[in-house]
Formats: sequence, C-alpha cells, structure tokens
Amino acid sequence: MVSTVSFPQAQEFHISLRVADLATSTAFYTAFFAVPPKDTTARYSTFVIPNLHLNLVLLVNDSQQPLDTYSLYHLGLGVADKSQVIAAYHAALSAGAPIVKPPRTTWRGTPLHELWLRDPSGYLIEVYARLTAEELAQIPADQEPCFLVPGTRPSAG
Repeated sequence: MVSTVSFPQAQEFHISLRVADLATSTAFYTAFFAVPPKDTTARYSTFVIPNLHLNLVLLVNDSQQPLDTYSLYHLGLGVADKSQVIAAYHAALSAGAPIVKPPRTTWRGTPLHELWLRDPSGYLIEVYARLTAEELAQIPADQEPCFLVPGTRPSAG
C-alpha cells in the first residue's frame, strides 16, 4: 500500500559518511565541492553546500569493523554539461582519485554524460550531466558508450 502522507518540504539534505582517513577525505571533498569545510575537529568535518542544499558530515570511522562502502551504492553529483564532466575527470586525476569509468556518454537507461570515481574511503561517486535534445538526437545505432576523452577506456573497480 502506498502512503498518502506527505513529508514537509525539505530545506536541506544531510548525509553523514564514515571515512577511513578524515584529513584525506576532507581534502578530497574540499576540492570536489570547491568549498572548505564549515567545521573541522579531530572527529568530523562538516560541509555546507548552499547551491545543493547539502549538509555533508565526514565522520572518523572509530569502529573496529572495516568500512562497508558496498551498502551505499553511490553518491551522485549532477553538473551543467558534458564539458563539466570532462573537467571533473581532469580534476579527479589531479587529485589522485581512482577512476572507475572514464568520462563517457551512455545511451541505455537514462542517457547521460558520466564519470565514475572513488573517494579516499572507497565510496563510489558518479558525476553526470543530462543530455541536451541535440545530443539525444545523435544516438548511435549500436547505443554503445562513447568515450569523451581520447585514449580512455573502462578500468576495473
């Protein structure tokens, strides 16, 4: 049965991730969002990204258990267009982030320009841009992905 109850309209989205190395993860997300953390302590870093209505907290993994980065499938960041996906790729390479799938245009499912990478703790991140009407009109007959940076191909991960 589908509920007809409505939740109040959200003003902000909050997510908290346990991380393997707080300093490394803080540096990564500072570069990723192009904003410094609002607060940083020995236990956590908090990012407030107003344009995304996002409050992200990175929390030290003080458990004896290894991080389970498999349960959270991925985080996604929508950007303006294909050029921004390519720019994110070059930024990720400069930051030493592992690239899982280099920038490409995919046609099956939801057509997107996309890049897949991992953060320092191993969380999977998708950077994507929706295709314009003009780009959608260029769908290849075989619908195979088109790589956006010459010489890149998929890697393991």
